Parts: sequence; structure tokens; C-alpha cells
Amino acid sequence: QVQLVESGGGLVQAGGSLRLSCAASGRTFSSYAMGWFRQAPGKEREFVAGIRWSDGSTYYANSVKGRFTISRDNAKNTVYLQMNSLKPEDTAVYHCAARSSVIVTTTTNSYKYWGQGTQVTVSS
Repeated sequence: QVQLVESGGGLVQAGGSLRLSCAASGRTFSSYAMGWFRQAPGKEREFVAGIRWSDGSTYYANSVKGRFTISRDNAKNTVYLQMNSLKPEDTAVYHCAARSSVIVTTTTNSYKYWGQGTQVTVSS
């Protein structure tokens, strides 16, 4: 069974940084695409960043491009989201997701596996 467990969320002031981790288990993920999504209260879940596991190709939402970096550690089966220059608008529950395809997509319903989420709160 694929398991995804996020960690690293917390409270940070605007302009600060956090690094989220997604520990993946239950499979080898070399043929998977991984994504980070976020959901704020009352809003739809939205794509933040994605990575092709095999070669590390990355994709970003325009709202985070230049501020966030997605990466993976093959040895640890872990995906990271480094978040810099955080803004209050980044406040949300951040979820890690996986799909059994090398193609990174940006839609929530294209990802089969999801973590429980980790809260990120950015204060003004």
C-alpha cells in the first residue's frame, strides 16, 4: 500500500521559509509523478509544484514560481518542498500526492495517492 506522510509545516512570519517533507513508502517511485497541492479554508485544492521522480523534472504554479523548490531524495524516498519568501496567501494545508505515471499533471483528480496534509500558516 502506498503511504505518503507529510511533515514540516508550522507557523512562520511573512518572508520566512519552511521546508516540507513527504515520506513515501509502499512502492518504488521511479515511474511516478509526485505533486504538492494546497487547500485553504473555503477554497479548492490547487496545484503547487510537481516533480517527475525518474529525472527530477519540476513544474510550478505561477503563484509560487521563483519562491518554492520541489526536490526528491531517491535514497530516502522523500519529496521536499522548500518554501521561501512566504506570503500570507500561502497559508493552507499542504498535501503530498502521487500518481503512477511519469507525466506530471496539475489536476487533483489525476493523483491517486494522498498524504494527510500538513498545516502552513504565514502571518503578516
